[in-house]
Amino acid sequence: MLHVRKAEDRGHANHGWLDTYHSFSFADYYDPEEMNFSVLRVINEDFVKPGRGFGTHGHRDMEIVTYVLEGALEHKDSMGTGSIIRPGDVQRMSAGSGVTHSEFNSSQTEPVHLLQIWLMPKFTGIRPSYEEKFFAVEEKLGKLRLIVSPDGREGSITINQDAYIYGTVLEDKARVTHRLESGRSAYVHVAKGKLQVNGKLLSAGDGAKISGETEVTIEAADSGEALVFDLP
Repeated sequence: MLHVRKAEDRGHANHGWLDTYHSFSFADYYDPEEMNFSVLRVINEDFVKPGRGFGTHGHRDMEIVTYVLEGALEHKDSMGTGSIIRPGDVQRMSAGSGVTHSEFNSSQTEPVHLLQIWLMPKFTGIRPSYEEKFFAVEEKLGKLRLIVSPDGREGSITINQDAYIYGTVLEDKARVTHRLESGRSAYVHVAKGKLQVNGKLLSAGDGAKISGETEVTIEAADSGEALVFDLP
């Protein structure tokens, strides 16, 4: 079964400095039918104006993954980590027993466009931790590149949950297929362009909830980029 969540049906808030879209209930946006999908709790698509950002704030017991699509995002946290992440970088922060951090657009002239993803953790109260890795476009072009996993296989970032995230960039009718083990589900978020997901046309910002299927097939309708979540 495949259920498409159209981009225009997402929650939306424009705070001036931040234009944000919520695939699931978040902050002032609440939809009891869109609280989460499996352990996937948040996909926020954020557009942050130059020199602006999220001041220091706290999190607990959440796996937070940041995926930058355009621009550069500056991160600082209470663990002493400081970094600027750009397209190709994938950042994971396990909030665990508690962490504070800030995120700002590091440019004074260009906006930053990012996806912030939250997954509910397998274990709570763990020691907070941070990890960041770069995955070149060539690693994702025409294939599914594992970028997040429970065990760090294939050079992926590790996460405190039995969930896997793949990145893919598809052009010229390229096609990829991901097999789903029995009892597992998938979520596909189209970050850019247009893609066919199990025969359904999805555009940027659209998502697809997939359950009771044995595979996920994604094909470029023109060209596009997507994240594929393999979930318990």
